Amino acid sequence: MDISAFVFLSSSLFLFYFVFSNAVDSITQSQSLSDSKGTNLVSKDDGFVLGFFSTGNSNNRYLGIWYNNISVRTVVWVANRGNPIRDSSGVLMLNSSGSLVLLSQNRTVVWSANSTQEAGSPVVELLDSGNLVLREKNEENPESYLWQSFDYPSDTWLPGMKLGWDLRTGLERRLTAWKSPDDPSPGELSLGIVLHNYPEIVVKNGSKIYCRGGQWNGIRFSGGPGGLKTNPVHNFTSVSNKDELYFMYHTIKKSLITRAVINQTLHKYERYMWIEADKKWIAYFSAPQDTCDSFNLCGAYGNCIIGYSPICQCLGGFKPKSPERWNPDDWAKGCVRTTELSCKDKDKIGFVKLVGLKLPDTTYSWVNKSMNLSECRVQCLNNCSCMAYSNTDIRDGGSGCAIWYGDLIDIRQVAGGGQDTDWLDVYIRMPASKKVNQEVSPPKKKVNQEDVIDKQKMKVRVAVAIAIAVVFGVLLIAYCICKRKNFRVNLVIAVILLMEYAYMANGLYAWLT
Repeated sequence: MDISAFVFLSSSLFLFYFVFSNAVDSITQSQSLSDSKGTNLVSKDDGFVLGFFSTGNSNNRYLGIWYNNISVRTVVWVANRGNPIRDSSGVLMLNSSGSLVLLSQNRTVVWSANSTQEAGSPVVELLDSGNLVLREKNEENPESYLWQSFDYPSDTWLPGMKLGWDLRTGLERRLTAWKSPDDPSPGELSLGIVLHNYPEIVVKNGSKIYCRGGQWNGIRFSGGPGGLKTNPVHNFTSVSNKDELYFMYHTIKKSLITRAVINQTLHKYERYMWIEADKKWIAYFSAPQDTCDSFNLCGAYGNCIIGYSPICQCLGGFKPKSPERWNPDDWAKGCVRTTELSCKDKDKIGFVKLVGLKLPDTTYSWVNKSMNLSECRVQCLNNCSCMAYSNTDIRDGGSGCAIWYGDLIDIRQVAGGGQDTDWLDVYIRMPASKKVNQEVSPPKKKVNQEDVIDKQKMKVRVAVAIAIAVVFGVLLIAYCICKRKNFRVNLVIAVILLMEYAYMANGLYAWLT
């Protein structure tokens, strides 16, 4: 066989492999993905696929990324989400200038990756993370990309994806919901980071804040429970410097498949985990969770407390602005001070410590991460416009300083009486006539006597059930010791079991008392 025939055969075999195999994870300028030929890219670990798809009964075609190793097609990114192709003429390729483009019939550009740099020898690759990247073929730094899909998310936040800002270029990485389950074009609901002095994560409906996840305190976001903190499923990373401001999460175990989605239909931000045994996604967190997650429901100095009537309560030292009509229509008017502040005499000013609260909205705030809490207090005291102060980080006893100017809004009770230590305390400016630095917990809920009786009956039933179980356990242990030959081994087992029963009984006693 001469060399020309060998080259032709080798090229033909390669093209055959590329067209008919799903194992290719990258393309160069000499290759392309074609919808009509059914070609796609598959990440090296087989976790993700890049290809063409349709939604519902629509004939519209989109270029997107979805999970490859689960039975339910779940799309996590769409390139041409606002500009569908009407037939199967779509082709993804690198043009002569090294730009990544999606073409439709008559070679019309439907979508392109807006890389600011021109590549000499470009490669498009689908990574194991689900990130589609454009890079130089011989680039030694594996994380140096000319363009990446993680910078332009759709509705899904994947592990390893930054949510936030590149302050050098002004690039914002923000989730935007699909318009509907069958239409991936951008909806009204979005999730992102607002660039206040004290940044926080918010969900917006159009241009208006819909709900607020709050600020990162080193352990969790101040506005939400388990899904917004490091937990057994994932951990969070927060980065804030002159170049970047973003949040990121990673799964604790690589085998876990998890994603976060902003959903227009449900009007929620949700976190999902794939349960292989059940072949379905399970939502383990969603926001908003309840009425109190509605942005600024209770107005200035109003504290939203689930289970109370009315649901909006004024903070200590404040009263309803419209006391004669304190109803849902007037909650947004908020509360006013019972005693006005005087800024002229600092000796007449103090601070009341509030615990277990979602920190107020930080639109008008100031932050200094090198200050301690005492210095923060002085900073606030010396400024008549400062209405509250707090640490910015709860770890290692607390650090940093955040102060709030003007009225405090969008407050809710998130931890009962401050028993949960994952929350930052906030100190609110008050007249010195009030008890300074007093810990303020939510007002006690009115006791329903019938509920108390029912709970007592339940405790009695549980206590009887456990007592019967203990007696049965002791009899069973005695029987086993008598029946078995290895007395010493059985004795050890018996002691362990008895210790477990004792532990159970002790827990029961603590609960009953």
